[in-house]
Amino acid sequence: MTYNGTLEGHNNEIFATTASLDGGLPSDDPSPEEFKAIQKKDRMRMGLAIGGCVLSIAIIVAGFALGAVAKENKGGGEVASTFRLPTALRPTEYQIRLQPFLNGNYSIAGHVQVELQVLQPTRNITIHLADIITHNDTVQILSYKPKEALTEEEEEEEGEGEEVTVTRHEYDLEKQWYVAHLAEELQVGQRVVLAMAFTGLLNDKMKGFYRSSYDTPEGDTVRLAATFLSPINARRVFPCLDEPAMKARFKMSLARQDNMTALANMPLLGSEPVPGQAGWVWDHFQTTVPMSTYIVAFVVSDFNHTENGNFSVWSRGAVLEEAKRALEIGPQLLSFFAEYLGVAYPLPKMDMVALPDFAAGAMENWGLVTYREETMLLPVGGAGASAVGQQRVAVVVAHELAHQWFGNLVTAQWWTDILLKEGMAAFMENVGMDALEPSWGLLDQMVLTMQTVMVADGLPSTHPVHQSVDRPADIGQIFDSITYSKGVSVIRMMSNFLTEETFKRGLVHYFEQFAYDVATQGDFWILLTSVALEDDRLPPNVTVTDIMDPWTVQAGYPVVTVTRAEDGRTANVTQERFLLYGNTTGKAEEEGSSRWWVPLSYTSAVNPNFTQTRPNIWMPRVASIILENLPAKDHWIFFNLQGTGYYRINYDDDNWATLNDQLLANHSVLDAGSRAQLLDDALSLARGGRLNYTTALGLMGYLAAEEEYVPWRSALNGLSYLEKMLTRTARYGDLKRYLLSLVGPLYDGVGFEDDLEAPHLEQLKRGVAVAWACKLGLHDCLTRAVTTFQTWITNDTAVSPNIKTTVYCVGVAEGGEGAWDAVWARYLEEEGAREKIHLMKALGCSKEPWILARYLDKAFTEGGGIRKQDASSVFASVSSNDLGRTLAWNFLRSEWDRIVNYYDTFSSAASFLTSATAEINTRIEQRELETFCRDHEASLSTSSRAVKIALENAAGNVAWMENYYEVIEKWLQENVEEVV
Repeated sequence: MTYNGTLEGHNNEIFATTASLDGGLPSDDPSPEEFKAIQKKDRMRMGLAIGGCVLSIAIIVAGFALGAVAKENKGGGEVASTFRLPTALRPTEYQIRLQPFLNGNYSIAGHVQVELQVLQPTRNITIHLADIITHNDTVQILSYKPKEALTEEEEEEEGEGEEVTVTRHEYDLEKQWYVAHLAEELQVGQRVVLAMAFTGLLNDKMKGFYRSSYDTPEGDTVRLAATFLSPINARRVFPCLDEPAMKARFKMSLARQDNMTALANMPLLGSEPVPGQAGWVWDHFQTTVPMSTYIVAFVVSDFNHTENGNFSVWSRGAVLEEAKRALEIGPQLLSFFAEYLGVAYPLPKMDMVALPDFAAGAMENWGLVTYREETMLLPVGGAGASAVGQQRVAVVVAHELAHQWFGNLVTAQWWTDILLKEGMAAFMENVGMDALEPSWGLLDQMVLTMQTVMVADGLPSTHPVHQSVDRPADIGQIFDSITYSKGVSVIRMMSNFLTEETFKRGLVHYFEQFAYDVATQGDFWILLTSVALEDDRLPPNVTVTDIMDPWTVQAGYPVVTVTRAEDGRTANVTQERFLLYGNTTGKAEEEGSSRWWVPLSYTSAVNPNFTQTRPNIWMPRVASIILENLPAKDHWIFFNLQGTGYYRINYDDDNWATLNDQLLANHSVLDAGSRAQLLDDALSLARGGRLNYTTALGLMGYLAAEEEYVPWRSALNGLSYLEKMLTRTARYGDLKRYLLSLVGPLYDGVGFEDDLEAPHLEQLKRGVAVAWACKLGLHDCLTRAVTTFQTWITNDTAVSPNIKTTVYCVGVAEGGEGAWDAVWARYLEEEGAREKIHLMKALGCSKEPWILARYLDKAFTEGGGIRKQDASSVFASVSSNDLGRTLAWNFLRSEWDRIVNYYDTFSSAASFLTSATAEINTRIEQRELETFCRDHEASLSTSSRAVKIALENAAGNVAWMENYYEVIEKWLQENVEEVV
């Protein structure tokens, strides 16, 4: 289209004004500090001198005084009160030019032109803007006839289009909208092109287009710039229609200094010098396929890279060798997903970049995936990487590459349908890595993910996976454990009741139908229903929608109680919503109306078979059903095989007793996943007041014979609640002795010394055993850990990776100020991100309160030696220290304003509040929390769910202490003597 020449003329004019500059805009362009001051002025208009050219600008910044609300949309209907964009226009293509002055004053000179298709008559154009300055005198709108109305000659000779007059520029700061009011009405089928110049800022908040830096081994500081546009930060980089369904093609051009490299979603098309700017180069990239704004990405850096065909990994030169594993598995995963899903990877290349500063763990930008360094890099020197580290990097890489299909190729129509994006990617990460590393047992480990999220989903404050989003701030809050872990858990359940073969066939049809388009959860259910009916995988007259909507649209999950008749031949099976503190908060009856379609799989002692996870029978959305033809009551029955169903199972006392007998006699009759689920159900039911602790703790007696990692992790995760609640009580010594009676044999079996040649799950088990043995004060563990630590400090002897976290922590805890200073010095010198994480966590293990206070202060001080992205990890480390917990809570309360101002980024308030309050279990602490939340209601508004969770956890912990502390005390008095 020939409009490019005309509009790019404006673009060149803007950039020509900076031709004489060396690395930045003139001195009268706003500095970062001046930029922030400008933002505070309510819809201020001012002149901005650029190369002698004065432009009229308007300030658009979300979060300050509201601008006028756009009330008109003549011809297209009145704009609704929602923050969703009007539906009159749809983007088809963007052309974006950005020149970030990374080594100047951090400003960004930008120009955008977006082609829009008119779907409804309208007299305005509404797009998103936030935290950027528009140059209104450059705004131009051109109108073109519909392509279908053009003859071939007219299409070939199409001119510059007709200019549409803008009568008024309007800004809605709350909705983050820019509205161009037009002199004439746009008609259905027309194409319009909106173009404008703007100025942005490379911020230090790790969102939008932001700046980062690192220090080289030689001591030089090197700057770089990267993007994080999810979920609604593209509007902070360029004016756009920033909703996932608004897919378009993107033509990207980036200006960089010639000692740097620019990366974008697509391969480089060509480069040319920036006219009049020595040392500057324009990089032009190939046009993308249709895609959403939140997965647009670019990086400007001096990074090095290594490649395997069209697959490349990038990082700081000093740690590039640590990207070797990511480069090894990345191409394999792309090939696996392409074959499994029946559609090739859609782009011509893949770049994966490890960034020194990144707000999330990783981001699935199409063709340019970005990571925190520790989620992509693995140490290759010393003793190598731990099993935990290897698994973490592998599943994160698999998750992001799965997103290239789930989220990128087929996109959720709106954030309400985030299951299609995050839930499916979280499921496929395990499927993909299980294909590459079957000995890791990742499909079996998924039961641990389910058990963990069931804690959060057992609170009244939980929310459905499929949830409404009422305002921009709400979007960020949905990226939580319910979205990810419950999402993957209910998909895992669905895959099991449909069978993998049917589910996989449904996925292939899903991409055949919706590739490059958007879909809803309902679309997904309908498609799976058609495949399931063909394969006879559903109950009569029931659809996938009937079954799955209750699991995703309702909050929470059920506890299914199986009560057998006197002879055992029949059983009454009931369902009701499970609340973790159900019997202690008075909420259970209130929530009792929730019902689910429950896939009931079961077996018995008569002919135990734990391999079949398809349901033996479906329990409809009713309160109870009767099961018949069961074995006699002296034979146990077991429900929810391999823990594949997202529900808890409770039994009558007799069945619990016979299951306990089976575990003691021969636990291997039950598969590892089923044992894990049995232990977790028992401890959780006891915590929720539905099972007595004598029964639940009695089941743990067989653990001396348990050799599998997954059941051990499940048991220790459940028992950790007791450990946390009793830490500051008189009975903690008894509890420690009891827990050591369980952990001691495990520790003796695996030993302290690491074996890197052992199977992956064995290494994971050793790491857990050593961590718990030292935590509980086992003398042999502590002695060996201190000796190993001192040898490492003195001789720089590498510590084996699977026990490294424990060794470092014990060494700091037992070594006083000297040990802390030595580890801090190592932390500052260390290049490897994962090793820095080990060191950073260990620094929070000190037993000196003043050292911990100093450490917290460093975490929230610019130049304190700790990256902003890691402040939450430092805080969590101190909070998890029994001696640091109260100190961290007091620090949070006294320094809240400082923390908010310093760490204004991704889920910060939520993570700090969660860490500081997780173990609150006294009335006075509960009141302190309530007062804090009330006093800081405004600054906590974007973390409202975290506040509810903290308050409910505190209330639940207090109630648990009042109801069960004496029960546990009595049980320990009666039983601990037997195990001393």
